[in-house]
Order: sequence, then C-alpha cells, then structure tokens
Amino acid sequence: MVKRTFQPRKLHRKRVHGYLRKKSSKAGRKVISRRRKKGRRRLTP
Repeated sequence: MVKRTFQPRKLHRKRVHGYLRKKSSKAGRKVISRRRKKGRRRLTP
C-alpha cells in the first residue's frame, strides 16, 4: 500500500515556506509583494 505524501510537520513547513525564508531572497520578496498587491489574507502559509 502506498503511503500518503503529505505528512505534516510544523517546523519543516515554517523553515521551507515561512515568512523569514521568503524575506531572505529577492525572489521571495517578490512573491510577498505580489501577494500583498493581490490582497491575499495570508502572505505565507
């Protein structure tokens, strides 16, 4: 039987997709600014 691919871990999620990680790169900052412009309630998960 095949296991499900999504095995949630809060710390890993934060480190890989978090706000600080996004702010640390130019591309990530662009993502945040695009999401702000679009009016997203959540900028990062």
